[in-house]
Amino acid sequence: MMRIHEALTAEKYPNCSTMARDLEVTTKTIQRDIEFMRDQLALPIEYEPVERGYYYAASVAQFPMVTVSQGELVALLVAQKAVEQYKGTPFERPLNAAFDKLVSSLGEEENISLHELSEAVSFRTTGVPHGQIATFEVLADAVMKHQRVEFDYISMTAKTSERRSVEPYHLPCIGNQWYLIGFDRNRNGIRTFALPRIQGARNLGKTFEKPEDFSVADMLEGSFSAFQAGKTETVRLSFTQSVARLVEERQWHKSQKIRTMPGGKLELSMKVGIAPDLIAWVLGWGGEVEVLDPLSLREKVRKTGQEIAGKNF
Repeated sequence: MMRIHEALTAEKYPNCSTMARDLEVTTKTIQRDIEFMRDQLALPIEYEPVERGYYYAASVAQFPMVTVSQGELVALLVAQKAVEQYKGTPFERPLNAAFDKLVSSLGEEENISLHELSEAVSFRTTGVPHGQIATFEVLADAVMKHQRVEFDYISMTAKTSERRSVEPYHLPCIGNQWYLIGFDRNRNGIRTFALPRIQGARNLGKTFEKPEDFSVADMLEGSFSAFQAGKTETVRLSFTQSVARLVEERQWHKSQKIRTMPGGKLELSMKVGIAPDLIAWVLGWGGEVEVLDPLSLREKVRKTGQEIAGKNF
């Protein structure tokens, strides 16, 4: 809207088509913004048939500041703090630029409140992946346009990369990590790719039809994290009293059920697939957890635990 305001102030007689082209959005988006500026912000916007564009029918000293509630300020602060985890990565500059544009539309009073709130809240994360903004931009554009992409990819166990041709469906961020979900034409099936391991991504410009029945929610239904679950099983874990409260305070999976056991222990059950991310999470609790079911998970945890012990003793 600030760009529209600038064009109107400069008496350039912008219209929906020219602004949509310049801002790389749809004409409907421009029309919606103009209507909001005229009807909600009471700006004197009118259409000039001869010039085939919009103009200010009266002088506008400055663009009206956006009024936000206290709750919206807190949400804005959380967004700002979330951006900080990308400090030092290629994502930092564009994210900060976008945030600065948003803050610039606030009034002086809201800006002061935002500064005060920022002193009370902070984020601290570990293992934040290295950002690759160029890769993300190529993939995001291809996802929205339903166009095939090609890139070199190295899997977790491979020593060299392999060329992949993919029909990109979705870009989820799971556990501070960006992934691409799409139809792998080389494997003839839907696969998940970690963005940091994608190199040389390029849009082939070839349009494809995404299956109407594709659903990210359904695909990850039985997954504990990012790994696709094949067969889902009921996982039962027993936690000691010393960590019971920590486990109870969070939702680890939407299917989880928690039951308090004698002696202060806690039992957590959930229906998920047995995948590497689940095994790693269980091992992270060390001796504070016991796998009750299934036996296959218990055996994998035991075997991995022995391997860890063998390398560290």
